[in-house]
Amino acid sequence: MIDLPPYRDTWTPDDPHANFKAEVANYTTADPLPTLERLSAGTGIPVESLIRYVLVKWAASGSEAMLAMGPIVFRQMRDIVDRAERDGRIDGNDARLEAYHALKQIVDWLAAGPNDY
Repeated sequence: MIDLPPYRDTWTPDDPHANFKAEVANYTTADPLPTLERLSAGTGIPVESLIRYVLVKWAASGSEAMLAMGPIVFRQMRDIVDRAERDGRIDGNDARLEAYHALKQIVDWLAAGPNDY
């Protein structure tokens, strides 16, 4: 069978890929093989072929994936702004500057597109 280890690492706060690394670490906590094995048993398609299908479909659907992630990214951005507005009343411009840097990372990531990773 294929070894699909979870992603466990550390990174600095200024890592330009910190958000992506955090998401990979989060999503790789679950083991996808039981689901793929059940799908394989039900369809007769080998697990390895299903893994290849999932990977190719994801990789080939770069713009679709970006569009599908839009609502999630939008909520993340809105939460950053809301938190900065709330905390900015207490801490002044530091919270807003921190929010700017967080939003800049997201915008840079969205602008880069799937071919730049």
